[in-house]
Amino acid sequence: MEKKLLKITMMFLLIVLTGTLLLNAQTVRLKDIAKFRGARDNQLFGVGLVVGLNGTGDSTVVPSTLVANMLKNFGMNFTASELKSKNSAIVMVTADIPPFYKEGMRLDVTISSLGDAKSLAGGILLQTPLYGADGNVYAVAQGPLSIGGEDVGQTVNLQKRHQLVAYIPQGAIVEREIPMEIVSNNSITLLLDHPDFTTAARAAQAINSKFESVIAKAIDAASIKIKIPKIFEDDLITFLAIIEEIEVVPDIPAKIVVNERTGTIVFGGKIKIHDCVISYGNFNVSIKSTGDNTVESLVNALKASGATPQDIIAILQTLKQSGALQVELIVM
Repeated sequence: MEKKLLKITMMFLLIVLTGTLLLNAQTVRLKDIAKFRGARDNQLFGVGLVVGLNGTGDSTVVPSTLVANMLKNFGMNFTASELKSKNSAIVMVTADIPPFYKEGMRLDVTISSLGDAKSLAGGILLQTPLYGADGNVYAVAQGPLSIGGEDVGQTVNLQKRHQLVAYIPQGAIVEREIPMEIVSNNSITLLLDHPDFTTAARAAQAINSKFESVIAKAIDAASIKIKIPKIFEDDLITFLAIIEEIEVVPDIPAKIVVNERTGTIVFGGKIKIHDCVISYGNFNVSIKSTGDNTVESLVNALKASGATPQDIIAILQTLKQSGALQVELIVM
């Protein structure tokens, strides 16, 4: 009896401690870190023709052949050689269609040169059907191309204009809705954007707490299966909206990302550093067991001592190799 009481007391203390830690952490909505299985983007693609180029199009007869075939639909008969010029180009047109997009809604499209065109600037994409992986047409694209960027010779501090890839904002019209199935056996599945066992367990606990019933269960590090309560069987949208607004504390692993080219260092949380002595160039740092031994305090101290970003990156890499820094270090 005493052992059982002790076990219950220990479990209670663990729950209280966990709850206290979670209260001190930052919460996010499930909507921001997960999505429902079945509700996903789909990729569309098609091959089209860009016209109106100022002599910067393809030098082959392929675009001219396409133009000749189009003109036949208008009762005009021309040969490809008669229409050959460098004012047109054959292109690949791609787009992503989000879930639940209906007929008449618009998509952004990207246009990429397939031939030997020198530039797509100033061109217009003729009506191009966009196909899904199943071979069906789901959208049609058309419109004037936008290259973006600037000519480096005219302005400064701007990215050089890339001439062979262009965009048409809202340039495609959805012609067919892609069917989505998010309910299976009266259940839905929530998929985490970044799979993590702890976050999955917390999400399931938060959902059960919200509905005061055990309806959610973490299946693995990425998915949480949720049974639809009877009260929401005829109002699925409201149920999904409630699920999306539930807040949880995601478990974020210790990670440092450094960019050696730009000298950028990104790290999150209070990442601890074990006892060690660092000797790097003119820098000598001794780290001993205190509550302030974090990467943040070390970086601030090194910066105050005149260390460059490259110096700090080199020290962090060495700390990782020595085992004094137990994090995932990503070097870009």
